[in-house]
Amino acid sequence: MTDLKIAKKNLSGHTICLCKDGECIYSVRRGISPIMGFIESGVDLRGYSVADVVVGKAAALMFVKSGITHVYAKTLSEYGKRILELYGLHYEYGILTERIINREGTDVCPMEKAVMDTDNPEEAYAVLKNKLAEIKSHN
Repeated sequence: MTDLKIAKKNLSGHTICLCKDGECIYSVRRGISPIMGFIESGVDLRGYSVADVVVGKAAALMFVKSGITHVYAKTLSEYGKRILELYGLHYEYGILTERIINREGTDVCPMEKAVMDTDNPEEAYAVLKNKLAEIKSHN
């Protein structure tokens, strides 16, 4: 069984599952937080496959930055799909949607909005770090 199939199989009960050589890393944190946390803690994700509940442009850029090679998204945005294609990542999805909506259902996801003007993973990382810090300071 491929790492992507293992990740997909083990996504149930989690928001993200990353797998390489049959070993899996999980999280139940929501949004962009899990992948940002893995990157910030220095986890080497090069060559991993990932299954994620929702993948927008922000998550796709962080997957590129971290060296992930295969992606499964239950829900994938058109912007996320474009990034995965641009950087040559293998991807599969359940539902393709125009854009990712915020948790209140009232607007575009703030993380997707934050990276709308860049296709550069390093730039996106800096923008997302700042956006997460801004959100955290308001809570």
